[in-house]
Amino acid sequence: MSQARGPVKSAERALAVIDLVGERGAATFAEISESLAMPRSSAHGLLATLVAAGWLELSDRRYRLGLHVWQLGQRYDGHRLLLETAKPHMDRLVQATGETVQLARLDGIENVYIGISLSPNPMRMASTVGMRLHAHATGIGKALLSVLEEGEARTRLDSVVLPQLTPRTVTDVPQIMRIVSRAKQLGFATDDEEFVAGCRCVAVPLTTVAETGIAAAMSITMPKSRTAEGWQHALYGPLRDAAQAIRGEMGLRGALSP
Repeated sequence: MSQARGPVKSAERALAVIDLVGERGAATFAEISESLAMPRSSAHGLLATLVAAGWLELSDRRYRLGLHVWQLGQRYDGHRLLLETAKPHMDRLVQATGETVQLARLDGIENVYIGISLSPNPMRMASTVGMRLHAHATGIGKALLSVLEEGEARTRLDSVVLPQLTPRTVTDVPQIMRIVSRAKQLGFATDDEEFVAGCRCVAVPLTTVAETGIAAAMSITMPKSRTAEGWQHALYGPLRDAAQAIRGEMGLRGALSP
């Protein structure tokens, strides 16, 4: 009878290197070996292999992601239908509200942005497609957590140390679970300066893993200075309507929001 094998150390190291370089944009040999606690002899061979295979490029003594990463990324279509359907609605939300609209999916305990329609205003949150943020501190992250089974959400939150990003960030797991439960009842989640001081967000869940294979949510983000009393409810209406329209076009039955 075959036995399950554990992770292959060399493969784990290679993936860790690619992740590190991707997060930093570029890194030197010393930065990579020290950050990942890799012996210099092992790092030399691994980096040479990744460069030769096109996963990394070496220029001016700094490693960057290679062409092969981009080529492989172009073949990924796990959320293509969702993004293609949502983008026109996101653009219309920007026109209606004047604020940035973001689409994200859940990966572990982080929300990963897969689509962004930027506000025309010069003052706006600096976010990019592919950016990963802590779900416990963002409105869109809490909306994503709200579509998980309660036990699953709690397990994910308990599995990591939740950072305190601003004085308003909630890091206590039972309290976060109460906030997520409340978001599920209301149909929307908020971020009131919990990720970045001076920034607010309203978000609604969009799809579940059972429906499309991914948990996705959509948000409107803006500076606190451009919000008035009742900002959450004022933005929830158009956000909810856009989410329901997107779900309808994708052939998903019913609405996730009350």
